[in-house]
Amino acid sequence: MSDLYWLTDAQMARLEPYLPKSHGKPRVDDRRVLSGIIFINRNGLRWRDAPREYGPHKTLYNRWKRWTNKGVFAQMMAGLASEHGEKKTVMIDATYLKAHRTASSLGGEKGGRGRLIGRTKGGVNTKLHAICDSKGRPINFFVSAGQVSDYIGARALVSNIPDVDWLLGDRGYDADWFREALQDKGIRACIPGRKQRKKPVRYDKRRYTRRNRIEIMFGRLKDWRRVATRYDRCPKVFCSAIALAALVIYWL
Repeated sequence: MSDLYWLTDAQMARLEPYLPKSHGKPRVDDRRVLSGIIFINRNGLRWRDAPREYGPHKTLYNRWKRWTNKGVFAQMMAGLASEHGEKKTVMIDATYLKAHRTASSLGGEKGGRGRLIGRTKGGVNTKLHAICDSKGRPINFFVSAGQVSDYIGARALVSNIPDVDWLLGDRGYDADWFREALQDKGIRACIPGRKQRKKPVRYDKRRYTRRNRIEIMFGRLKDWRRVATRYDRCPKVFCSAIALAALVIYWL
């Protein structure tokens, strides 16, 4: 069984402050159940396909749904990521995450509302907007429908950008309002100008090359099959899957 555990005692100790308090009957072993939840999300399996060493699959699923509804996984991610200690540089970018048929079967306009799934040239997908530190660790993220522009993601994340010296971003973030918002926060923008600009924008090309770290971060998150492919119709459940992946890969 020890080979199937994903979390060490030290890691469980870090998560302890974020675990809901048990009322009445004590909960089933948190370490075992969380390991089962991680196993399912990492491998993109159905809940009933969980190894029996993790216990009944209904226990895993019920814990996952209950804690998702309470925002527990998002709180774990936000709480541990707040200890990033970054003072120099952060990066912003977005990536597409494919929506599986089980998530994108909209069933008419009413059923499709609020799912944060959209249609682009690449098909039906969801878009993940994220900020990471200079080490490529995610600090904050925002999920939208696939057709939503980088501008919208930037507006959602700008208030959560830490107090740093630099922000790196690609041409998709070249907007006067965004540059002004960064300037108001005392942050210098390293963002290439769009080709439509009449006056070229100067930026630090050498510093800009470090932006590949956020691309690497997206790649590692997509190693988790329930992140790379969205199977869940509920956006809150999908966000929990992303938060859990980021938590295990980078913050534990």
